[in-house]
Amino acid sequence: MKKIILTAIAVMTLSFANAQDIRFGLKGGINLSSFTGDLDYTSSKVSFQAGGFAEFKISNKFFIQPEIVYSSQGSKYKDFGFNSSLEERINVNYLNIPVMAKYYIIDKLNIEVGPQIGFLIGGKRRYDVIIESGQKFSNSYNSKNDFKNVDFGLNFGAGYDFTEKVFIGVRYNLGLGNVSNYGYGYKAHSSVFSSSVGYKF
Repeated sequence: MKKIILTAIAVMTLSFANAQDIRFGLKGGINLSSFTGDLDYTSSKVSFQAGGFAEFKISNKFFIQPEIVYSSQGSKYKDFGFNSSLEERINVNYLNIPVMAKYYIIDKLNIEVGPQIGFLIGGKRRYDVIIESGQKFSNSYNSKNDFKNVDFGLNFGAGYDFTEKVFIGVRYNLGLGNVSNYGYGYKAHSSVFSSSVGYKF
């Protein structure tokens, strides 16, 4: 699967040579992220993403858009014991590089799909233990080593151009790589829904 994604990125990059026009821009927005796989009692957490992009015009309807995006991801976890409960917040930060193929189905409205490679740049876990008496104990630690350095995924999305410069977009990233570094066959995959606002120069 990694070879397929890297090949797709290479093929889409080669198409830049046929681009008739290039525009650059900035984007930022909200992530709703979680993990799927060998995980129980998890829920989504809200975070953010921000980055830049280049838009290569191939035709009046078809564009290629590579991006570099800082993305805060992760999940929440909650479990209950005999006389206590555990609440944990898992944060992982990536530098994601998606390459999107964007097609305008009607004026101003587009759909997009494309592969993504992500590089882990940080991780932190914070947990709160609440015992039956109401006492709360908290701690946090660097958890970068709990996750693999590289992640692969596939993006699906849509966007709408309010003007020639201002747009909004929604996107879902389906994580295809196992991001867990625990071993013992333990698997976890990123799942991120994002909404963003952007500006083209």
